[in-house]
Amino acid sequence: MIFLGVSMSSIHFDFVDLRLFVYIAEENSLTRGAQRIHISLPAASMRIKKLEESIGIPLFERTATGINLLPAGEAFLHHAQQVLAQVELLCSDLQEYANGIIGHVRIFANTTAMTEFLPNILSRYLTEHPQVHIHLNEKPSADITRAVAARTTDIGIVADTVSTEGLMTLPFINDELVLAVSPQHALARQERIHFEDTLGENYISLHEGSAIHTFLQQAAQRFNQQIKLRIQVNSFEAMCRMVAENVGIGLLPDSAARRYAQYIDIKRIYLHDEWAQRNLLICVRDIESLPHYTKELIELLTE
Repeated sequence: MIFLGVSMSSIHFDFVDLRLFVYIAEENSLTRGAQRIHISLPAASMRIKKLEESIGIPLFERTATGINLLPAGEAFLHHAQQVLAQVELLCSDLQEYANGIIGHVRIFANTTAMTEFLPNILSRYLTEHPQVHIHLNEKPSADITRAVAARTTDIGIVADTVSTEGLMTLPFINDELVLAVSPQHALARQERIHFEDTLGENYISLHEGSAIHTFLQQAAQRFNQQIKLRIQVNSFEAMCRMVAENVGIGLLPDSAARRYAQYIDIKRIYLHDEWAQRNLLICVRDIESLPHYTKELIELLTE
């Protein structure tokens, strides 16, 4: 068989190469990919170089900000994920007969799920499954559905405002987004408000790259406006503390706002906008093809 003008007999790689390649593609970084598979950066670089030489075509495009997949790399990633998924399933089926096999579950989740709901659930799961490791990543919902479809993650947790066509979905949690303001803020007299009417205010947001930050920017773009960012922080608690000092206002899940309002002086204001009402969904590509320990996690998530 000939592939890309190269005989298949001349292509040499192993499962470490495949896993390394997938990790680099997920992280858009050779350094972080090497860290995840616990090999040195020079060793990872040499493996990728030999892989590309073996195939006879580059798989990555190197840039100043990282590395991106070329079209051939996209094709290789698709097949590498399928191969590794089958190996994972094989290991899962043989787990009760073998000692020391460690399962691995990849989860991509939005900010709300990451901060408010998953810590307690995953703590229970990991206690019951000491042989399983979880790789948890925060992503915007639209990126998560694409990752599930492309098999770069096993489980996605998204808001129901994004398309999940072609994926299997299960209900997870109902929540909504609210505004947090200082009791001294001019908006504190409001009980409910349209998001558009807040766009003249200074906002406190989570860091760039967080799912809630991306969602906030997209919500403003619906009105052809930009968010007036006063400061960015790393947690909802830090956001609420800044809000209490009247630095600005913040958008966050009501579950978080209620919890922090118990000891931080903030007021919650509900939004008229329909997109503020959100149901969180669990999405997978094909639940039957997942290892048993991944199915058990999904069962726990849907309890």
